[in-house]
Amino acid sequence: MCGIAFIRLRKDLSYFSEKYKTPLYALNKLHLLMEKQRNRGHDGAGVAFLKLNVPPGTKYTSRLRSLAADPITDIFNHINESFNELKKEHKEKVQNEEWLKKISPYYSEILLGHLRYGTHGGLGIDYCHPMVRQNNWKSKNLIIAGNFNLTNNDELFDKLLEIGQHPRDTSDMNTILEKVGHFIDEENEDIYQQSKNNYSKKEISGIIEEKLNLQSVLQNAFKYFDGGYTIAGIAGHGASFIARDPWGIRPAFYYVNDELVVSASERSAIQTVFNVESSEINEIKPGYALIIDKYGNHEEKLVSEPLEKKSCSFERIYFSRGNDPDIYKERKKLGELLIPDVLKSIEYNLKDTIFGYIPNTAETAFLGMMRELENYIKKFRMKKFLENKPLSETQLDELLDLRPRIGKIIIKDVKLRTFITNDSQRGDLVAHVYDTTYGIVRKNIDTLVVIDDSIVRGTTLENSILKMLDRLEPKKIIIVSSAPQIRYPDCYGIDMSRLKDFIAFRATVHLLEERDMTFLLDEVYHKCKENENCKSGECVNYVKQIYEPFTYNEITNEIARMIRFKGMKAEVEVVYQSVENLHIACPNHSGDWYFTGDYATPGGNRVANRAFMNYMEGSLERAY
Repeated sequence: MCGIAFIRLRKDLSYFSEKYKTPLYALNKLHLLMEKQRNRGHDGAGVAFLKLNVPPGTKYTSRLRSLAADPITDIFNHINESFNELKKEHKEKVQNEEWLKKISPYYSEILLGHLRYGTHGGLGIDYCHPMVRQNNWKSKNLIIAGNFNLTNNDELFDKLLEIGQHPRDTSDMNTILEKVGHFIDEENEDIYQQSKNNYSKKEISGIIEEKLNLQSVLQNAFKYFDGGYTIAGIAGHGASFIARDPWGIRPAFYYVNDELVVSASERSAIQTVFNVESSEINEIKPGYALIIDKYGNHEEKLVSEPLEKKSCSFERIYFSRGNDPDIYKERKKLGELLIPDVLKSIEYNLKDTIFGYIPNTAETAFLGMMRELENYIKKFRMKKFLENKPLSETQLDELLDLRPRIGKIIIKDVKLRTFITNDSQRGDLVAHVYDTTYGIVRKNIDTLVVIDDSIVRGTTLENSILKMLDRLEPKKIIIVSSAPQIRYPDCYGIDMSRLKDFIAFRATVHLLEERDMTFLLDEVYHKCKENENCKSGECVNYVKQIYEPFTYNEITNEIARMIRFKGMKAEVEVVYQSVENLHIACPNHSGDWYFTGDYATPGGNRVANRAFMNYMEGSLERAY
């Protein structure tokens, strides 16, 4: 779930130096845009720059990438040090925009930043965006960065081979770079052939820059893409684009004024950095690309026919920052909708129940849960008052004093998301991330209710949260998930590709074993195997059949049993959000494949089947 940050200045660089009293205006804004999307990736970061209208013989593109522990800070420290050196050595010249543009690789009109969240790629610097495709003709140069995963990369790779290419690797990033690059080359060649009889080659280069049709390039390049993507690109002559998949799976937003065009993966990042109203920020429509020509003119243009919108609901539950106004409301609603089930679990005993949340993403859902609990208490009081039964002073005191007991039960010591940490590090980190507040719980009397945004693997609960909470000696611990049960792999940008990692899947397998139904695993495996080579559009998700024998509650109860560690004193219960309530809370983000197996694209079914075959074969490979 990577993040992009794009800025295209629409006025001369001197304008920004004069108005904002610094030549670093655009760089500072890019830095902030990336910082405000830090949540989207920790595995690396990169920035690329393109200068407009530079003379031949002058370098006009540059790139800087980092794998440091704090890659954003590392990159911008390097850039700042570079400017400080120039100030020290050329104190007067550094005020001259033309000189600075010629000397500094980072002083440019077009800037593209990327935050990397690794899924199935490697962890080396070569996997950090932006990626560059170089050429001596400006209009054939290409810089690309994105937030994407393609389910049919193998098919797309074969198409590159069919046109005679010899790709240097098989990653979907390289496939996208070469697909777009190939059609940019073809567009260049078409315009050249149309012009060669009337103009010199030097003149034709300028004609190509004027006529190159990025919409046509993207329409051809994206024709067979199956997956979720937001792709940002810059052509060497200064035209640029931010394109979104036709299902609207991955997010993309933009803001335009007379000074600049800016785009990012999250609306709130733009809102904060540029101090604008959310209503001034546009969402790029599914299947469209925001195309900015070499002069800074912009337009959303159709590049892929829009399909049924399946925007990722996990963006709303977990990944995106919660300060977006709509996401804030939706997360609160997720919490509100859990209260009826929570009240049943505590048997309506508020007096002996303490509520808390697992930091940090679940905080907003917790606020919604508490708000709905207050509404319940208000109705309860009203009912008592309307019964017209006399209340003693003690009873009245108790009724008026009834309110949720809220405690900071769990403290997160390390600002680290174990869910998006790579596999080799996760185990060692989980046990040390959280701590608790002592002296709140009445031993063997109180029930603890703690809400988390989601339960993916169950690792954090089993190895850290429950062990820590059980030391407080509560009577019962209820873990509440604002998301439904995660049952199926993601293949559009979230690192959730192995079925055996999902506690909901493992719980279902346990139930099959307990009831002597493991033959179902073999049946599903054979169906998957028989259809292993199906084209993405022809595949059926056979993994759904694994879950069919059991009710939602049966699987939930088995999960509660599994996360209860040996020697634990307290009872454990788990409450999950329902899929129906998820759609009530997030009505515009219906992409729910991790919960239902209903994938947004045809290739998703193939990924689910491949993940199951990997499980049955004992393979740790990812399914795409």
